[in-house]
Amino acid sequence: MKLLFDQNLSPRLPDLLSDLYPQSAHVRSVGLREATDSVIWAYAREQGYAIVSKDTDFQQRSFLYGAPPKVIWVRAGNCPASTIELMLRSHSAAVHTFDLDAAAALLIIPFDLLS
Repeated sequence: MKLLFDQNLSPRLPDLLSDLYPQSAHVRSVGLREATDSVIWAYAREQGYAIVSKDTDFQQRSFLYGAPPKVIWVRAGNCPASTIELMLRSHSAAVHTFDLDAAAALLIIPFDLLS
C-alpha cells in the first residue's frame, strides 16, 4: 500500500516506514507542500495513494466521497515521528487488510491501542 503523508506529519515517515509501505511519499516530496485538501485528494486518487493524516479534514472527505483514495486517520495529538511510525508498524496488518477491502474507505488508528 502506498501512503501519502499529510503536511501535519513528519516528512521522514516515508523513509522510516519504507520496509512496510514502499513507494510512500510525503506531500512535500511530491510538490504539494502548499496544496489544498482538494488538490491532495485528487492527487492521491490519481496516483493510487492512501492518505495518512492526523486532521479530521480527510476523514470528513472520506465520509462525503468514499474511496478512492482511502484514508488512514491517525488519532494522535502532537507527538514525535517515532510515535506515528510505531502506530503504523503495530497496526500494519490492519492497514494491509484495509488496502485489500474494496468497500473500505476509512481506517482509524487509535493512539490508545498502541500499548
